[in-house]
Amino acid sequence: MKLKTITATSLAILTLWSCKTNKNTTPTHKVAIPTTNEVGVKMLPDEIKAVKAPFKTINFTKPTFPSEKVVLTLSATELNTIRIQKTIDELSAKGGGTIVVPNGKWMTGRIQLKSNINFHLENDAQLVFSGEIKDFLPVVFTRIEGIEVMSLGACIYANSATNIGITGNGKLIGPQKGSIRDNILTKDLIDNVINPNTPVTERIVDGKQQNWIFPPMFISPINCTKVYIEGVSLENSAFWNVVPIYCDNVIIRGITVNSVNTQRGDGIDIESSKNVLIEYCNLSTGDDCFTMKAGRGEDGIRVNKATENVVVRYCLALKGHGGITCGSETAGMIRNLYVHDCVFNDSGVGIRFKTRRSRGGGGENLIYERIRMNLDQTAIKWDMLGSSGSVGDLAERLPARAINKLTPKFSNISIKDIIIENCTTFVKVFGIPETPVTNLTIENATVNCSELFNAQDLQNATFKNIDITSKDATLYFLDARNIVFDQINFNTKTAPQLDVKGDLSNSIVVRSSKNMKDTKWFKKD
Repeated sequence: MKLKTITATSLAILTLWSCKTNKNTTPTHKVAIPTTNEVGVKMLPDEIKAVKAPFKTINFTKPTFPSEKVVLTLSATELNTIRIQKTIDELSAKGGGTIVVPNGKWMTGRIQLKSNINFHLENDAQLVFSGEIKDFLPVVFTRIEGIEVMSLGACIYANSATNIGITGNGKLIGPQKGSIRDNILTKDLIDNVINPNTPVTERIVDGKQQNWIFPPMFISPINCTKVYIEGVSLENSAFWNVVPIYCDNVIIRGITVNSVNTQRGDGIDIESSKNVLIEYCNLSTGDDCFTMKAGRGEDGIRVNKATENVVVRYCLALKGHGGITCGSETAGMIRNLYVHDCVFNDSGVGIRFKTRRSRGGGGENLIYERIRMNLDQTAIKWDMLGSSGSVGDLAERLPARAINKLTPKFSNISIKDIIIENCTTFVKVFGIPETPVTNLTIENATVNCSELFNAQDLQNATFKNIDITSKDATLYFLDARNIVFDQINFNTKTAPQLDVKGDLSNSIVVRSSKNMKDTKWFKKD
């Protein structure tokens, strides 16, 4: 086998030995991996099927609400905020029930759900939210990009409520033209405008004390228990779409999101919440589709609440920067995530992990199974450095920094039974040297890509039973150690080869693979 030059700084030797090719090592799929027409909204069943996760979680069931039902009487020409809010407040005070938005097109400002309220939109109901800042005041307690603030909140907001629902097949339409769209903070980062040492009650962003605002999220309950969202469609969001924050027992099923033209228009962001089920959703977004977040930097460390025990299943990502993403806000940790039987079509990156040296926390025990991807960019990617525009010189990989409370880490990640119909690169790992990505397994995969593999700062990884068709035939490594490729069918025009650099690179093994001799690469003692 011909190898690219290995630099002197790697202090490496290459040992080759021959072995008989095992004809039985060609990767095969023994499990069914869903296609586009087998997932998403159109496949939504009436009942919630039992959840079988590789970690302990709750029994997810549909909520029940008191029998009283109120059909709203709304104006077609005026804002209906007061009418809607008064009905919510009164019905909740009486014990709760269902509030129905009738068929028609209705305007409103921010509304706040209260305990035991099911907010239901009839099939041809359209609830259109104002584009004016004044219709989202006074400010409320919320969290924006992982930092607690007093801000506009969300179009549909709730705080410390129990047993709330947003249901029906109607449509929610985000803020139209107006002062919200004209004054969104775009020229700076939230880290630079919110001081983590300022008490949260004094972090007021209302468009009066500043000449900018944080745009309202679309649906965002905070500190709530038993949250149920089903059937609704969301479009024209000004920011993130569905964002449970500090919630427990959340079910999101059968919703449709279209925010393709919205910058930072994430689909579903689970923010420091636990016991969450997301199923049969269709997301087309201007940023990441299904996203796990857990607080940002110093403020996220102070709050210290994880996103954990989350199941995402039978979902369809149609457009977006990432199909399923962890981060980049990771301070409180993202753990116990199980994503299975999903399809990601026309997304940028398929399975995406993001954080920064200044974000803290990270992710662990992240499991992905039976996923089909057809992508514009990388299939599986870690980006732990970011850009100098967001984190300054922390985006420079070297020198390695001292580990502190803001040092993030990703570990214990399992990805198996996947089909990647198309992508640019199969795997990219841009880790950080002080905490390399650790304990990664990818197995049982069929991959069609332009480039094979590029990993820096990866430790303890196994790639097994994979069929790869690639235009490129090189596996790139930088400070990678304890890496095993086992039973890989390389379908490349030329023989696969290693390109290894970095003083820390060590123990890279390729064995029982088609079109490549068994290879062991070790650092010289």
